[in-house]
Amino acid sequence: MRILLVEDDTAQLEPLQTALSQAGHIVDGVENGAIAQWAITQRDYDLLILDWMLPEISGLDLCRQYRKAGKTAPVLMLTAKDTTGEKVTGLDAGADDYLVKPTDLFELLARVRALGRRSPVWQGEKLQLADLQLHISTQIVERGAAKVELSTREFQLLEYLMRHPYQILSRNQIEQALWEWGSEPESNATTTLVRRLRQRLQLLNAADWLETIYGMGYRLNPERKNNI
Repeated sequence: MRILLVEDDTAQLEPLQTALSQAGHIVDGVENGAIAQWAITQRDYDLLILDWMLPEISGLDLCRQYRKAGKTAPVLMLTAKDTTGEKVTGLDAGADDYLVKPTDLFELLARVRALGRRSPVWQGEKLQLADLQLHISTQIVERGAAKVELSTREFQLLEYLMRHPYQILSRNQIEQALWEWGSEPESNATTTLVRRLRQRLQLLNAADWLETIYGMGYRLNPERKNNI
């Protein structure tokens, strides 16, 4: 998933960002509410993790603005505010979950997995599209009796495609989904990555699921077997 992590304490931001990245997520970590507000307008996120007390714009106000804008990605409020009234306020502002600091990393990762399972293509601990199964914890893709282990970047691309099945995704959308701020990809990076993923899917006899829509982008489509 692509996650926006907003935490003004760098001593907490950095280990959280590292743990989420090691779990296979693409994480944009920011320390300021105003920067987070701008980031939300620039990219689509699968999950927001918001500290309540932030410089310039609070996490609570960010959450309210996000919901008012019609955005539907899950929001996890991560804060030192621990009274029942504060938890109610956070959830009523639009948060889907609420976790009190100090943070247990194992619990945080479990909460993130639980919020990520709200996607309609989730089946237990895996993403499933037709008979293609992507196991999140092992980064293994499976079809029938065949299994292939993916690299982290191949896994992130397939996860993104499976979360948006049948949709034409432009090269820009893919790059925004897979690369963090400040790490812009090389000009041929997406083409190379798609080719590598097709080679992996070929081992599952599913390479033709990943269509190239010339001039537009790419689409994961198990119902059409020929590239356009």
